[in-house]
Amino acid sequence: MKQLNLSLPGILAAGKERLLRDANPWWRGERQFGVPSTHRWAFAPTLKGLKAGLAPVTVLRGTRQVGKTTTLNQIANSLLDAGVDPRRILRVQFDDIPQLQKLESPILDLAAWYADNILHSSINAFAQSQGGPVYFLLDEVQNLPDWATQVKHLVDLQPVRAVVTGSSALRIEAGRDSLAGRLSTIEMGPLLLREIAQLRGFGSMDPYLPFNGLAPLKNKEFWLGLKAFGLQHQTLRDEAFASFSTFGAYPLAHTHAEATWDEVSTQLVETVVRRAIQHDLRVGERGRRRDEPLLEEVFRLSCRYAGQSPAQKSYLDEVRTGLDANIGWTRILAYLKFLDATLLVRLIEPLELRLKRRKGAAKIILSDHALRAAWLQEQIPLTVQGLQAAPHLSVLAGHIAESVAGQFFKSMIHLGVHHFPERGSEPEVDFVLTVGDQRIPVEIKYRTRIDHGDTRGLRSFIEKSVYNAPFGLLITQNDAAYSDDPRIVTMPLSSLLLMR
Repeated sequence: MKQLNLSLPGILAAGKERLLRDANPWWRGERQFGVPSTHRWAFAPTLKGLKAGLAPVTVLRGTRQVGKTTTLNQIANSLLDAGVDPRRILRVQFDDIPQLQKLESPILDLAAWYADNILHSSINAFAQSQGGPVYFLLDEVQNLPDWATQVKHLVDLQPVRAVVTGSSALRIEAGRDSLAGRLSTIEMGPLLLREIAQLRGFGSMDPYLPFNGLAPLKNKEFWLGLKAFGLQHQTLRDEAFASFSTFGAYPLAHTHAEATWDEVSTQLVETVVRRAIQHDLRVGERGRRRDEPLLEEVFRLSCRYAGQSPAQKSYLDEVRTGLDANIGWTRILAYLKFLDATLLVRLIEPLELRLKRRKGAAKIILSDHALRAAWLQEQIPLTVQGLQAAPHLSVLAGHIAESVAGQFFKSMIHLGVHHFPERGSEPEVDFVLTVGDQRIPVEIKYRTRIDHGDTRGLRSFIEKSVYNAPFGLLITQNDAAYSDDPRIVTMPLSSLLLMR
């Protein structure tokens, strides 16, 4: 069997140069086929960061199938529409050429090939002649060795601006130190509620929170305004939320509106979950292969306990029973962190105050409740009507609503998100958001009626001046549920999801 020449010329000579050129059809006067005209919310800030952002590198991270590659193709089209010379754009889809992972410096090698074969000059000379930088669109870089150091070398020494995408938070964040001062991060999760409304043809609306900062969250009036915003768009909101309840928020479920849930769930399992487990997580450091059945079992438990903080014993008992093996907590925790690195699962840690971590397990959050429904083959409604028809599912719906809210908060870069376990006389609070030195306690009571006891955790937290929390949020099922405490802003989950 002929062995591949593990150099860039050898890889390209083995037929991969065609893949690279096909990923850049504008070099031959063409465009990518079938690029959607509808942009996700991350398109505008990513394009702005690429063209004129303070940092030369913009990182767009998110799970697989949320639209990162589509966004890169749309950015390329936007640059071309603006009159940018096609030769100034280099797009590389690293998943298409996995052999590049075996090179010592694949990004630098590709930059040299690009200069020699496309620009026919140095990048610096070409940029000077064009009066602007070249643009590197680097898709799924996380599996490349030392990717951040190579990108740093490029942007420091050459007129290069780059967008880098990745579906591993851990490996993307590992490059932050190398790219300190040169990088801005955008997290692109599954669809926002207003994006679902637009894709489904229900209508469109602007986000309530502008993209440029979290400071408004510190004001109670902001949240009261968001509540009113939800009521203002009630019909559109409720239509989109009903679709979200049934299909989740991955784009594939809404760009093909005619698809059944069985078809959507099959695609979610194959293209999101199994892709992450079998491809992104299968091989660890030094080529060590991870235990795929254990990864699947830990993901199953993450789905089962979504929105909850299970104790170590729960994991140990269920993993040992499910796999009939004596597996320790250290290994299970490592696999939970691997799943967290893919952004499929988010681990929300207990709030840490005065350098002392509160005792308690991490809260398990899923990137989208549809992954749970697909993996466990168990759909739980989130709409009022759905739960009226199946009241026995109300407790599970409450946990899933907590997971939905946790994912929504966690995807907001620079927002501190923790949970507050019960401790002594202090009751549990589902989430504590931190903006600067201010905290906002959030309680999820997924019901249509609220009583005084439902706000005990919020009131206790607000009343302790050391926590600096002048008000709290109570997230419910519908607009009718409310708290009569003036320090507590009550709104339905569907209105909360209109914030962005």
